[in-house]
Amino acid sequence: MSGYDETFDWVVVGSGAGAMTSALVMRQAGKSVLVLEKTPYVGGTTAKSGGVIWVPNNRLMQQAGDVDSTEAGIAYLEALAENLPGSTPEKRRTYVVESQRMIDFLIAQGIELARGADFWPDYYDEAPGGCKTTRTLTARYFNKAELGREWAARLRPGFVSQPAMLSEGLKLAWVGRSWTIKLLLLRIGLRVIAGKLTGKQWVSAGAALQGRLLKAVLAAGAEVRVDSLVTRLVTEGDRVAGVEAEVDGRPRRIAARHGVLVNAGGFARNQAMRDRFMPGTQAAWSNTAEGDTGDLHAEMERIGAALGQMDQMVGYQMTRMPGWEQAFVKPPAQSLTGKPGAILVDQSGQRYMNEGGSYELYCQTMFERDQTVPAIPSWAIFDARFARLYPIAGVRMAKHYQQWKDSGYLKEADSLAGLAAQIGVPAAALEATVARWNGFVDAGHDADFGRGGRAYDQWLGDPFLKPNPALGRIDEGPFYAVDVVPGDVSTYGGAVTDERARVLRADGSPIGGLYACGVSSASVMGGVYVGAGASIGPSLTFGYLAARDAAGLHNAP
Repeated sequence: MSGYDETFDWVVVGSGAGAMTSALVMRQAGKSVLVLEKTPYVGGTTAKSGGVIWVPNNRLMQQAGDVDSTEAGIAYLEALAENLPGSTPEKRRTYVVESQRMIDFLIAQGIELARGADFWPDYYDEAPGGCKTTRTLTARYFNKAELGREWAARLRPGFVSQPAMLSEGLKLAWVGRSWTIKLLLLRIGLRVIAGKLTGKQWVSAGAALQGRLLKAVLAAGAEVRVDSLVTRLVTEGDRVAGVEAEVDGRPRRIAARHGVLVNAGGFARNQAMRDRFMPGTQAAWSNTAEGDTGDLHAEMERIGAALGQMDQMVGYQMTRMPGWEQAFVKPPAQSLTGKPGAILVDQSGQRYMNEGGSYELYCQTMFERDQTVPAIPSWAIFDARFARLYPIAGVRMAKHYQQWKDSGYLKEADSLAGLAAQIGVPAAALEATVARWNGFVDAGHDADFGRGGRAYDQWLGDPFLKPNPALGRIDEGPFYAVDVVPGDVSTYGGAVTDERARVLRADGSPIGGLYACGVSSASVMGGVYVGAGASIGPSLTFGYLAARDAAGLHNAP
């Protein structure tokens, strides 16, 4: 191809999970691959995340003897998802079927995966086809020293740097309540010691997934370049033929014989785009990587791609404790208000949602409530018993009590009326709300919002509390409040794609040579976050399908 500095069969923009999977498919097909990552680190927001993959009826479920089926997975999505530009019945069916094959492919490539847990239910497990055990998968913890010094330094850091599975880490919050978990902590400690003695550099969760994918991609012979900003999609006629990029500060024009895949993240870090598509949301509250600025959304739109579902984000509630601005992971509030003995109230002192369930729905509900009653921020209300038993955004209040009080973050009073005065809500309203909640706890049923009625609500709660892990009274002073705002782990809209991950124009025709996956594309989940891993699972799957299509393998079994 003339007029280019270099030519590859497959050019990938971004280095997330879908990007790397597509590279493995292409290399297995004997094609040359170039992955271009604009930041200094490989892995994107996936590396910062839990790295959870949601796949119905996957082979590890089957091996464990868990009961699931492809039909149940399809029924679950059909019960929940709206028909939106990026989510059609055919595309949802394709996801459920092909995600299982994608997992088989990754395992065959040496990517070590495990079940996310024995119990990590779907977020709407009560819906038809919902799963009350787990459809989640994660990568096994990974020694990044296996990448070699150069690439180990280029793997984006994650939030867990210990030889522990994510499922094990989730149990450690209860170490003071169980001898079994104390023994688990001891085993992890022995792994840490052994690792230090043998020079291991452990990472877990999303960094482990991305590390394992990077190792496989490099071993397969794909070329990966960091500090490589793609500035333009190059078209020839009605087809994308390559990209223009700045590689180590130098302009390069790179041809792509079989196509370009965009897996460049969303636009969560771009406040101007947020103001355009989802006004009222805040880039400062996002957990995404710094490169999540929507460059390729705008570039795909420029060449005629239809964008869809751009008003959606994967909300993830957070609390603005001191230091939150610099935190690697914004202080999460899901584990705060999901625990028994805490509720969420708006600025009128009223509860307005089930505080368990999907974090995407939680934040969506906050925005909807705020249209009629001020609810951003809302307030998490809890008591002294709660403060003794449970962490606040992952840390114990006792360790930070004075700092939190002095900063004004933590509100405290001996009575609910006194607490109401501190947070600016009517005292009678807050007292009535808490009294109503306590009545529901005593009755064993949340008559307003059904909290504790689904398996996922109970998973978020206290497994040692009976009869319902999600329900606990608020009645032991002093009483406390901290703010809660709608953060996110990503935006959820992008280029509209078909079941082969081809980017579509507004008239439904595909743009030749252009594919997209992950949150660079409009979500197949159709405006709903169905379970842990509902972003990474589709990224992997549609990266896999994009490469198969571009390589002419889309009809193969």
